[in-house]
Amino acid sequence: MAVSRAKRRFFASALTLACGVFACGVRNAGAADVRSQQSAATATDPAAQTAANKRAVKQVTDETGRHMAIPLNVQRVVTLAPNLTETIYALGLDGKLAGDTTYCDIPPAAKEKPHVGSAQEPSLEAIVALHPDLVLATTSINRAETADALLKIGVPVYTSDPHTIAGMLGSTATIADLLGASEQGAKLVAVLQQRLDALHEALQDRPLAHVLFVVWEDPLISIGQNTFIADALRWAGAESIIAASQNWPQVSMEEVVRLQPDYIVLTPDHLEAETHEHVDTLRNRPTWSELRAVKLGHVVMASDEFTRPSPGLVDAIESLAHELHPDVFSTSAALPAPHFSQRTVGAGLGPAPTTANAHTLSQFAVERLSNEASRCAR
Repeated sequence: MAVSRAKRRFFASALTLACGVFACGVRNAGAADVRSQQSAATATDPAAQTAANKRAVKQVTDETGRHMAIPLNVQRVVTLAPNLTETIYALGLDGKLAGDTTYCDIPPAAKEKPHVGSAQEPSLEAIVALHPDLVLATTSINRAETADALLKIGVPVYTSDPHTIAGMLGSTATIADLLGASEQGAKLVAVLQQRLDALHEALQDRPLAHVLFVVWEDPLISIGQNTFIADALRWAGAESIIAASQNWPQVSMEEVVRLQPDYIVLTPDHLEAETHEHVDTLRNRPTWSELRAVKLGHVVMASDEFTRPSPGLVDAIESLAHELHPDVFSTSAALPAPHFSQRTVGAGLGPAPTTANAHTLSQFAVERLSNEASRCAR
């Protein structure tokens, strides 16, 4: 009888233990399933993914002195300028590019990304709707008010401010680091620096060509000594005849005639005809016809990459160096292949802005000297 009771107690205990183990397993399985569903939701929901990324942050100071917290794991980035978009693609990080601007067209794939409006007046609502971990801006075209407004609502904005080629390379490395690709950034910068060093070695014994770099024709706007374009000219074996502290000075034709540049360098975005046709146009213009460079046909059209502080600028520097110093480079040597598909745009006259809006135009002339830029200036 005692044995029977012992057996019953034993089986009851075993049954209780088994039920407990089963229940625990069910609860664990259920919890694992919930965690799995939550992980899947985070992976497919940009808002949830952004919230998860923001849990671990680092404090950074951008190139304008703004302080902010940036997620350690940046997965979604919005760029507010063409040069920044090009930089993302050059680093091979386009998978993280959630959106860009209507001006972003190099490489062509950038045009397929969601747009947040123009670089001067992007839509804050469109930016926020893309749930970026980070927004990239630049002083060369973006307004400070845009960055301030985004930072105020909790969206981190890193603004670059390159005034030299070294500054552009530094910004490229920093962007790579912010996006968790320090090694890729270091490799890209090293390759670009090697190409620049090779160019410097080839041109170091050559006198600098004196050029008039035309940002806009009417009114005539050129470049100041402290712009990245002026520094790019030096790498190409040239220097601007305009010695101005202002970034985008308006210049009189009388002063240009007095200085007599060796070459005139045009930018393509606001031009329509072929270069030789534009030379003929300049020869028939009062004052322009007095320039020896025009009489000799020393008019060069730089790549549109020349007005963008991005890795593609090195391609444009090499190409311009070949144009300005053809005797240094073998005619049989092929020009360096560009990183991006560059548009072929000819030369001719675009609509002339007024003197009143020339200052506004010069703020973003480095990005778009076309009808789009003219409309933004108004």
